[in-house]
Amino acid sequence: MATKTAKKKSITKNELVVVALDVATELGWAYVTLNDIADKAEISLACLHDHFDDKSDILVALGRMIDRRVLESFEDIGGEASTRDRLFDVLMERFDILNDYRDGVVAVLHSFRFDPKDAVISAPHLCRSMAWMLEASGVETNGIKGGAKIVGITGVYLKVLKVWKDDTSPDLGKTMAALDKHLEQAERLANRFGV
Repeated sequence: MATKTAKKKSITKNELVVVALDVATELGWAYVTLNDIADKAEISLACLHDHFDDKSDILVALGRMIDRRVLESFEDIGGEASTRDRLFDVLMERFDILNDYRDGVVAVLHSFRFDPKDAVISAPHLCRSMAWMLEASGVETNGIKGGAKIVGITGVYLKVLKVWKDDTSPDLGKTMAALDKHLEQAERLANRFGV
């Protein structure tokens, strides 16, 4: 463990998110303190405060980091693929990227069962992320219909996230199957209600 006098000169916000996930893997997210993260990153608590307001803010930064990586992969949304196929590709890319941080993300998800406060605080941020995923798929998110689409895709994502959490196969076959199934159901509902 680093002493308070041996501090790194600089560290990025994304690097700190990864450090926080590493600590979550070791201790469980519910038991991680901001001091634990600062110690592991070899920075002062004041430096950590420069980047984050609290632990929930770290989860928001994780979501933004994942969003950014997905959006970089889907800068060109053209092509002949259907909306559902594009959405499938975008969301599977998100699950593939989550796999890079699997142990830490699973530790966070596990903690939500015992302290749902973080899950509730994260909900609006997840909806914003899903709005970006829809936009990356070429789906408009404005107005009441757009809001309904965001809520719908957030529900799909959460259902599939439960499957992803237990899917340790290299190709994420169970995750892909669940995503395909839930997107099909969502598409049928959207068509029925004219969304």
